[in-house]
Amino acid sequence: MTAQKEAPVKITSKDIAQEFLSRYDTFLFDCDGVLWLGSHALPYTQEILSLLKQLGKQLIFVTNNSTKSRLAYTKKFASFGINVKEEQIFTSGYASAVYVRDFLKLQPGKDKVWVFGESGIGEELKLMGYESLGGTDPRLDVPFSAAESPFLVDGLDKDVNCVIAGLDTKVNYHRLAVTLQYLQKDTVHFVGTNVDSTFPQKGHTFPGAGSMIESLAFSSNRRPSYCGKPNMNMLNTIVSAFNLDKSRCCMVGDRLNTDMKFGIEGGLGGTLLVLSGIETEERALEISADYPRPKFYIDKLGDIYTMTKL
Repeated sequence: MTAQKEAPVKITSKDIAQEFLSRYDTFLFDCDGVLWLGSHALPYTQEILSLLKQLGKQLIFVTNNSTKSRLAYTKKFASFGINVKEEQIFTSGYASAVYVRDFLKLQPGKDKVWVFGESGIGEELKLMGYESLGGTDPRLDVPFSAAESPFLVDGLDKDVNCVIAGLDTKVNYHRLAVTLQYLQKDTVHFVGTNVDSTFPQKGHTFPGAGSMIESLAFSSNRRPSYCGKPNMNMLNTIVSAFNLDKSRCCMVGDRLNTDMKFGIEGGLGGTLLVLSGIETEERALEISADYPRPKFYIDKLGDIYTMTKL
């Protein structure tokens, strides 16, 4: 891991804020914990994004949340009065679907995917022509019985050649048990959306996708190929799609081990840690072998807007 050697700079004044903004042409934003907490927008989110657009900055939204498709995310942004196009959004569910298509080379119409997760993964796969099983199928909500599960009584689907696992807020034994049956087949690829152990919501921290995927990894004795931050497959896809100059890009996020690592290991020009999600100021300043320090940090993203307006 390439460490951030200099101590992180806290953005505390108009001068520092303006100097920070002048360094970068493109900003990659995490969403949960940065722009909003659950269904609550953080203060001045709409204003800071509008300011950046007025300054001619390019905005890209990179989230490890796989529960929503990119289309669903545009609607969430719209609910906060923010207009974002689908192509500006990269979710870990979309990154996983791209991995299945471009790296695993599975064939749409022939190869099927078993999904342990919510609708965002299946919707992105469908747009690429893949049939998915599992996921939000209501039959998985029924208490598990090996003798009665409709996913087992006639045997496993022989066309399933990949499992994609992500966050599932309806996780139960039925979902875990059937997913494990597919993972016990050597020919079935194992893809994980993201490693996040937790995620923030207003006033709470909840179990993340990583905690569920690692349960499957432990029971199957297999390691997944992770596709969300900090995986470089995701960053390479973004850089290629937008033809970005990485030295003029800044990653903005609330996690050191995913967002900041994503920006630093990816060779981006800057990283900004916001303290409105998971991390604390103490952790931001700490020198650790487990996670990198950011180049900049700030209490809330919207503080940049209020500082520039002083």
